[in-house]
Amino acid sequence: MSTKAINTQISVSPQILPEDLAEIAQQGFRSVICNRPDGEGADQPTFEEIETAAKKLGLESRYLPIVAGKVRDEDADAFEDLLNALPKPVLAYCRTGTRSATLWSLSQADSQPVADILAQTKSAGYDMSGVVRRIANGGRTPTETAEDARFEVVVVGAGAAGISVASSLLSRKPDLNVAIIDPADVHYYQPGWTMVGGGVFDAATTAKTMGSLIPKGVHWIKSAVAAFEPKDNAVILDGCRVVKYDRLIVCPGLKLNWHGVEGLVDTLGKNGVTSNYRYDLAPYTWKLVQNMQSGRALFTQPPMPIKCAGAPQKAMYLSADHWTKTGLIGNIDIEFMNAGGVLFGVKDYVPALMDYVNRYGAQLNFFHNLVAIDGPAKKAVFEIKEPDQEPRRVEVEFDMIHVTPPQTAPDFIRVSPLADAAGWVDVDQATLRHKTYENIWSLGDVMNAPNAKTAAAARKQAPVVAENVVADMQGRSATAQYDGYGSCPLTVERGKIVLAEFGYGGTLLPSFPGWLVDGTKPSRTAWLLKEKILPPVYWKAMLRGKEWLAKPEKVTAGSHLG
Repeated sequence: MSTKAINTQISVSPQILPEDLAEIAQQGFRSVICNRPDGEGADQPTFEEIETAAKKLGLESRYLPIVAGKVRDEDADAFEDLLNALPKPVLAYCRTGTRSATLWSLSQADSQPVADILAQTKSAGYDMSGVVRRIANGGRTPTETAEDARFEVVVVGAGAAGISVASSLLSRKPDLNVAIIDPADVHYYQPGWTMVGGGVFDAATTAKTMGSLIPKGVHWIKSAVAAFEPKDNAVILDGCRVVKYDRLIVCPGLKLNWHGVEGLVDTLGKNGVTSNYRYDLAPYTWKLVQNMQSGRALFTQPPMPIKCAGAPQKAMYLSADHWTKTGLIGNIDIEFMNAGGVLFGVKDYVPALMDYVNRYGAQLNFFHNLVAIDGPAKKAVFEIKEPDQEPRRVEVEFDMIHVTPPQTAPDFIRVSPLADAAGWVDVDQATLRHKTYENIWSLGDVMNAPNAKTAAAARKQAPVVAENVVADMQGRSATAQYDGYGSCPLTVERGKIVLAEFGYGGTLLPSFPGWLVDGTKPSRTAWLLKEKILPPVYWKAMLRGKEWLAKPEKVTAGSHLG
């Protein structure tokens, strides 16, 4: 926890944790302002958690959430009102502190000279040159924008898809002028979180600093995107900075909507409520599993699409395997609450999975969507929407519940010209090129091709996009196509995996010969792949443009490119 003083009355900081509040109070702060919307990051506590801890220490706390990159004029006015009303000194925080520093800068534009504002924020470590036009404009957004930077290729998002596609581009065209836009300090290997929740991996091994992974020669713009202006080939950043591009690649991932379940944010990480979809909660999953002696364990799955469609049941299998090996399985009632109507979307893998469902005595409840949760009372409410029946609600008691949150495209994508009616980036499913804007491509979880949203999918998509972007630069048509490949290593027990690999329409796309790995059956070889081989492949090959088992398929005469 690092607070940075702008002056004696106001400090800003990156994301704080509930356990930081005692030190914050000890430093003399009397109020805290949260400028970061809940659910923005997988490792982020909710404001309610912060507020509860602050109240116990006698600190005032206020929630003024600002969508990343969208500091509006009225937000600055609201921030000024809070500063005037709250006991001082005040600590404001967001993901990095930039939004809070920007809010303060704009809120002071009418009362302090521009030079003084810039000097104070600079001393705190924040460069406000990107909003100097707004500060000089009395804190108001100028009606005209200039170009602040220009690149041949701009990549939005530095997750698995973004870093991989940047590396794949440079492997084909080393002199390319590429920028990656992403405000995050830490990059996560999210496929590892299932293993953290099963006691196999340590959480720390799934995180690396973003700066250590950005490819050499790529410009890292450490900021959030506010909006897209595709007709002007422009990305608008936090603070009204304008980045122009010749070609744009959009891959910021998706948004975990923790607020989509009533009461969930109040109880995450306590009362037996956990989720492997958050970095800081996956270890809590394993703690709950180890401590559980008897009772009911629920595992939920929301409506599709979600990232890694198999993850909700992976958590169930690894938990049940532990209870089996400790002789407790007979004391524990395991229920899988699935908003959908099937256990897994590709039928070839269902028989092997059903063997484990039966082995563990798990009850499958289809069309059950988690809509509310009361942590202290240990009760969950599910809406049941069965075909041709009126929706109804049931209340289920639990001792432990693993929640998979509902998931959507990020807010700045959903409201952009790039999105389809459902909010996802609208691409041709073969070339991954935008259907409307010919100099824009998309990959990863944010685009609307009907494939599984997994890191393995991004591994195959990155070379396709890189190949097609370079072809476009050379005046050629698309040369590579994506077949919908996705992989879901279903951890059915510790030491065995059903390696589901499939493409569009549920077509099986195995990477290995059947004698080595039969994906429709549990395999120790597949477990070895997941535990020992895939993590280093991710860090050392995929993110560095080494396309192991990911060479793009060439376009053929009969290919549909839409």
